[in-house]
Amino acid sequence: MRARLRAGEPAAFGELFDEHAQAVYHHGYRLTGDRSLAEDVLSATFLQAWRMRRRIDPEGESLRPWLLGVATNTIRNLTRKARRERALLARLSPREQVPDFADELVSRIDDAGTLASVQEALRNLGTAEREVIALCVWGGLDYAGAAQALGIPVGTVRSRLSRARRKLARLSASVGRGPQPSPGHRQTAAGRPDAARPAREGN
Repeated sequence: MRARLRAGEPAAFGELFDEHAQAVYHHGYRLTGDRSLAEDVLSATFLQAWRMRRRIDPEGESLRPWLLGVATNTIRNLTRKARRERALLARLSPREQVPDFADELVSRIDDAGTLASVQEALRNLGTAEREVIALCVWGGLDYAGAAQALGIPVGTVRSRLSRARRKLARLSASVGRGPQPSPGHRQTAAGRPDAARPAREGN
């Protein structure tokens, strides 16, 4: 499969899209909070993947970490573009309030029961922390996969995720009684759910 992709075989990219398009779309949606923008992320990610096909490692297993890494960089670029556009609109129309799409991020999360209590907490996470949450918790990548996607050491992923967990616990507690656990989630001694566990954390 990797050899076919590196050779630019259209059918191979069709298979790649069929297998990973949903994961890429959801990753874009969770980080932007905008369905339309998530569709742009999906298109741009696979376009960039085509352009970068010769950079695909000939050896390896799943291509999902690589694709989510391309998607994350695409989101960063689109975010910077959106920020510049909002700044321009603000200068042209000072009285018009242009909302930051980050304000909608949590409102788009599927779990409506968790939404209200973690909204303020997630909004106050840094970009790097939101990225590791999106990759490890929502995207289901382990530490190594997230490190590959972001191009950073595994230890950095661990520290960012740990910091994000602490912030989520602290910030959610400060805006209410904290997120309510869904069935099967462990409780901490303080009664809060064990925040942001990666889906494939391993041993």
